Amino acid sequence: MRGEPIITALQAGRGDASIPFVGLSEALVLAAVRRSGVPLQRIRPALERLSSELGIEHALASRRLYTDGAELLLDYAEQSGDPDASIARQLVVVREQQYVFVPVVEQYLQLVTYARDGYAEVIRLPAYEGAEVIVDSRRSFGQPIFAKGGARIADAVDLFLAGESVATVAEEFGVPVAQLEDVIRGASRRAA
Repeated sequence: MRGEPIITALQAGRGDASIPFVGLSEALVLAAVRRSGVPLQRIRPALERLSSELGIEHALASRRLYTDGAELLLDYAEQSGDPDASIARQLVVVREQQYVFVPVVEQYLQLVTYARDGYAEVIRLPAYEGAEVIVDSRRSFGQPIFAKGGARIADAVDLFLAGESVATVAEEFGVPVAQLEDVIRGASRRAA
Protein backbone atom coordinates (compact mmCIF):
# COMPACT_ATOMS: atom_id res chain seq x y z
CA MET A 1 0.00 0.00 0.00
CA ARG A 2 1.40 3.36 -1.06
CA GLY A 3 0.67 6.62 0.68
CA GLU A 4 0.54 10.11 -0.68
CA PRO A 5 3.87 11.62 -1.80
CA ILE A 6 5.85 13.26 0.99
CA ILE A 7 7.66 15.68 -1.34
CA THR A 8 5.60 18.38 -3.06
CA ALA A 9 5.63 18.00 -6.84
CA LEU A 10 3.68 19.56 -9.68
CA GLN A 11 2.63 17.82 -12.87
CA ALA A 12 4.72 19.45 -15.60
CA GLY A 13 3.12 17.74 -18.58
CA ARG A 14 3.53 14.47 -20.47
CA GLY A 15 3.55 12.69 -17.13
CA ASP A 16 6.72 14.41 -15.90
CA ALA A 17 6.76 15.91 -12.42
CA SER A 18 8.32 19.25 -11.62
CA ILE A 19 9.72 19.95 -8.15
CA PRO A 20 8.95 23.48 -6.85
CA PHE A 21 11.22 25.23 -4.36
CA VAL A 22 9.19 24.00 -1.38
CA GLY A 23 9.63 20.43 -2.71
CA LEU A 24 13.41 20.90 -2.94
CA SER A 25 13.41 22.11 0.67
CA GLU A 26 11.33 19.12 1.74
CA ALA A 27 13.63 16.71 -0.11
CA LEU A 28 16.75 18.11 1.56
CA VAL A 29 15.25 17.79 5.03
CA LEU A 30 13.73 14.37 4.32
CA ALA A 31 17.16 13.11 3.21
CA ALA A 32 18.73 14.44 6.42
CA VAL A 33 16.00 12.92 8.59
CA ARG A 34 16.31 9.56 6.81
CA ARG A 35 20.14 9.64 7.18
CA SER A 36 19.66 10.14 10.92
CA GLY A 37 17.82 6.82 11.05
CA VAL A 38 14.16 7.81 11.14
CA PRO A 39 12.11 5.29 9.10
CA LEU A 40 9.50 6.48 6.62
CA GLN A 41 6.85 4.60 8.61
CA ARG A 42 7.36 7.15 11.40
CA ILE A 43 7.78 10.20 9.19
CA ARG A 44 4.55 9.92 7.23
CA PRO A 45 2.14 9.76 10.25
CA ALA A 46 3.98 12.58 11.99
CA LEU A 47 3.68 14.79 8.90
CA GLU A 48 -0.01 13.93 8.57
CA ARG A 49 -0.59 14.87 12.20
CA LEU A 50 1.33 18.12 11.86
CA SER A 51 -0.90 18.98 8.91
CA SER A 52 -4.27 17.85 10.24
CA GLU A 53 -4.07 18.78 13.91
CA LEU A 54 -1.69 21.71 13.94
CA GLY A 55 -2.19 23.14 10.45
CA ILE A 56 1.47 22.94 9.48
CA GLU A 57 1.56 22.39 5.74
CA HIS A 58 4.91 21.52 4.15
CA ALA A 59 6.32 20.71 7.59
CA LEU A 60 9.57 19.38 6.13
CA ALA A 61 10.27 22.88 4.77
CA SER A 62 9.36 24.53 8.06
CA ARG A 63 11.88 25.85 10.57
CA ARG A 64 9.78 24.33 13.37
CA LEU A 65 10.59 20.76 12.49
CA TYR A 66 13.45 18.91 14.16
CA THR A 67 14.51 15.31 14.63
CA ASP A 68 16.10 13.42 17.50
CA GLY A 69 17.11 10.51 15.26
CA ALA A 70 14.08 8.43 16.23
CA GLU A 71 10.99 10.62 15.85
CA LEU A 72 9.95 13.78 14.09
CA LEU A 73 9.71 16.65 16.54
CA LEU A 74 7.91 19.95 16.58
CA ASP A 75 9.30 22.92 18.43
CA TYR A 76 6.33 23.89 20.59
CA ALA A 77 8.33 26.50 22.44
CA GLU A 78 8.62 28.55 19.26
CA GLN A 79 4.92 28.07 18.50
CA SER A 80 3.82 29.11 21.98
CA GLY A 81 6.03 32.19 22.09
CA ASP A 82 7.48 31.08 25.43
CA PRO A 83 10.15 33.63 26.52
CA ASP A 84 12.40 30.79 27.73
CA ALA A 85 12.45 29.20 24.28
CA SER A 86 15.92 30.52 23.54
CA ILE A 87 17.28 28.98 26.74
CA ALA A 88 15.89 25.48 26.38
CA ARG A 89 13.76 24.13 23.59
CA GLN A 90 10.89 22.08 24.89
CA LEU A 91 10.31 19.48 22.21
CA VAL A 92 7.40 17.13 21.90
CA VAL A 93 7.63 13.79 20.13
CA VAL A 94 4.93 14.31 17.53
CA ARG A 95 3.59 10.76 17.42
CA GLU A 96 3.32 10.08 21.18
CA GLN A 97 2.94 13.54 22.73
CA GLN A 98 5.76 12.72 25.15
CA TYR A 99 7.83 15.63 26.38
CA VAL A 100 11.55 15.24 25.89
CA PHE A 101 14.51 17.55 26.22
CA VAL A 102 17.13 16.87 23.58
CA PRO A 103 19.82 18.88 21.87
CA VAL A 104 18.37 19.96 18.55
CA VAL A 105 19.94 18.28 15.56
CA GLU A 106 20.93 21.26 13.46
CA GLN A 107 23.05 19.64 10.75
CA TYR A 108 20.50 20.20 8.04
CA LEU A 109 19.36 23.52 9.47
CA GLN A 110 22.79 24.95 8.75
CA LEU A 111 22.04 24.44 5.06
CA VAL A 112 18.76 26.36 5.14
CA THR A 113 17.97 30.04 5.58
CA TYR A 114 14.36 30.68 6.48
CA ALA A 115 12.10 33.57 5.50
CA ARG A 116 9.94 35.50 7.96
CA ASP A 117 7.07 33.07 7.37
CA GLY A 118 9.23 30.24 8.78
CA TYR A 119 9.67 28.38 5.49
CA ALA A 120 12.89 27.75 3.59
CA GLU A 121 14.03 30.61 1.38
CA VAL A 122 17.68 29.79 0.60
CA ILE A 123 19.28 26.34 0.55
CA ARG A 124 23.02 25.73 0.46
CA LEU A 125 23.50 22.59 -1.63
CA PRO A 126 25.56 19.94 0.15
CA ALA A 127 26.66 18.16 -3.05
CA TYR A 128 29.84 20.20 -3.43
CA GLU A 129 33.04 19.85 -1.41
CA GLY A 130 34.29 23.42 -1.58
CA ALA A 131 31.97 25.41 -3.81
CA GLU A 132 29.32 27.51 -2.12
CA VAL A 133 26.28 26.76 -4.26
CA ILE A 134 22.84 27.91 -3.22
CA VAL A 135 19.28 27.74 -4.44
CA ASP A 136 17.41 30.94 -3.64
CA SER A 137 13.67 31.13 -4.22
CA ARG A 138 14.04 34.83 -5.08
CA ARG A 139 16.95 34.64 -7.55
CA SER A 140 17.54 32.98 -10.92
CA PHE A 141 14.10 31.34 -10.79
CA GLY A 142 15.32 29.03 -8.02
CA GLN A 143 18.11 27.49 -10.09
CA PRO A 144 21.48 26.68 -8.47
CA ILE A 145 23.83 29.67 -8.33
CA PHE A 146 27.22 30.50 -6.85
CA ALA A 147 26.72 32.17 -3.47
CA LYS A 148 29.45 34.66 -4.37
CA GLY A 149 28.37 36.67 -7.38
CA GLY A 150 25.11 34.86 -8.06
CA ALA A 151 26.13 33.33 -11.41
CA ARG A 152 24.01 30.38 -12.47
CA ILE A 153 25.89 27.08 -12.23
CA ALA A 154 24.49 25.94 -15.58
CA ASP A 155 25.84 29.07 -17.34
CA ALA A 156 29.35 28.62 -15.94
CA VAL A 157 29.46 24.90 -16.77
CA ASP A 158 28.08 25.54 -20.27
CA LEU A 159 30.77 28.14 -20.97
CA PHE A 160 33.46 25.71 -19.82
CA LEU A 161 31.99 22.90 -21.95
CA ALA A 162 31.98 25.29 -24.93
CA GLY A 163 35.77 25.35 -24.70
CA GLU A 164 36.67 28.26 -22.44
CA SER A 165 39.41 27.73 -19.86
CA VAL A 166 38.61 27.45 -16.17
CA ALA A 167 40.47 30.72 -15.54
CA THR A 168 38.43 32.54 -18.20
CA VAL A 169 35.10 31.20 -16.91
CA ALA A 170 36.05 32.04 -13.31
CA GLU A 171 36.95 35.59 -14.30
CA GLU A 172 33.83 35.98 -16.48
CA PHE A 173 31.48 34.97 -13.65
CA GLY A 174 33.49 36.36 -10.74
CA VAL A 175 33.88 33.07 -8.88
CA PRO A 176 37.00 31.56 -7.33
CA VAL A 177 38.76 29.03 -9.58
CA ALA A 178 38.64 26.33 -6.87
CA GLN A 179 34.86 26.65 -6.56
CA LEU A 180 34.39 26.52 -10.33
CA GLU A 181 36.56 23.40 -10.54
CA ASP A 182 34.47 21.77 -7.81
CA VAL A 183 31.27 22.53 -9.72
CA ILE A 184 32.74 21.21 -12.99
CA ARG A 185 33.83 17.98 -11.24
CA GLY A 186 30.29 17.60 -9.91
CA ALA A 187 28.81 18.15 -13.36
CA SER A 188 31.24 15.62 -14.84
CA ARG A 189 30.27 12.96 -12.27
CA ARG A 190 26.57 13.44 -13.03
CA ALA A 191 27.18 13.26 -16.80
CA ALA A 192 29.11 10.00 -16.54
